[in-house]
Amino acid sequence: MKKINLKIIVVAIATLFFGLLRVGNVSAVGRAIAISPTSQRVVLTPGETYRGGMTVSNPNSATADLHYLVTVAPFYPARAEGSTDDYSGVDYTTKTNMNMIVDWLTVDNPTGTLAPNEEVTVSFSIQVPLDAPAGGQYAALLIRENPDVKTEEDDSVSVTEIMQMSHAIYADVAGETIEEGEILQNDIPSFLFNNTLQATSLVRNNGNVHVDAKYILQVWPMGSDEEICTNEESAGTGFIMPNTERYHTETCNLPPVGIFRAKQTIKIFGEVSELEKTVIVCPLWLLFLILFAIIALIIWIVLKAKTRKTKK
Repeated sequence: MKKINLKIIVVAIATLFFGLLRVGNVSAVGRAIAISPTSQRVVLTPGETYRGGMTVSNPNSATADLHYLVTVAPFYPARAEGSTDDYSGVDYTTKTNMNMIVDWLTVDNPTGTLAPNEEVTVSFSIQVPLDAPAGGQYAALLIRENPDVKTEEDDSVSVTEIMQMSHAIYADVAGETIEEGEILQNDIPSFLFNNTLQATSLVRNNGNVHVDAKYILQVWPMGSDEEICTNEESAGTGFIMPNTERYHTETCNLPPVGIFRAKQTIKIFGEVSELEKTVIVCPLWLLFLILFAIIALIIWIVLKAKTRKTKK
């Protein structure tokens, strides 16, 4: 009986071991792709050709070669369902007058093979037409594994996930540019149940070129000029594309309880919007404690009044 049990155990272990080996040879997660930089801003002149590039590398030191494919796509913010802003996603399919650059852009080496830890410079050129409209033009270089190339190593590997990276190109075509827009929202909450203060804003760009907004958040204890937190030296920035709205949040961690003075400053289009508010931080447990004390005080006053009335 003992020998039979021992054989069963040995067979079970062997089956499990070889089963794991088989699984390891059959399926694998998609190989990673690394690019640098992930975006770039360029200035274009009508009638001239701009040349640029990016680095694509294979960071998979212990896997097979990486066969990459680079394609050109439109780039523009896409609004997610239920979102309040235009920057919840990216639309790589819709053509507009802001991504005509897709037709001007050519990739010199759109395909290739990279050994583990190898990298290559992917070069591209932008031939700008003489009648190119002034202002912003936006495109993306999409880098992924080339599905049309397979090697002997790939025959034993089923890649269950294809990795894709995006290199955004923000181009500014020289000419008559318009920088105008409006600050639709500048808001700071007045009451918080936790100590995380989030100042929000919504800015719309009505011009024809991308602009940067600057967001400064400062907080002081009530009655003091000593700042609790500030990003004045490294203000938050928001890149806003033409004909879009962008929602932005600046965050500050406050003491768990207290009354504070908060100020948010937004700078864009040569304008400055300032909002200053008193912020009360009161956690729920403290709020319940205060309510309990008030209720207890009311009950005590009522009972006290009844006791006096009874004595009389």
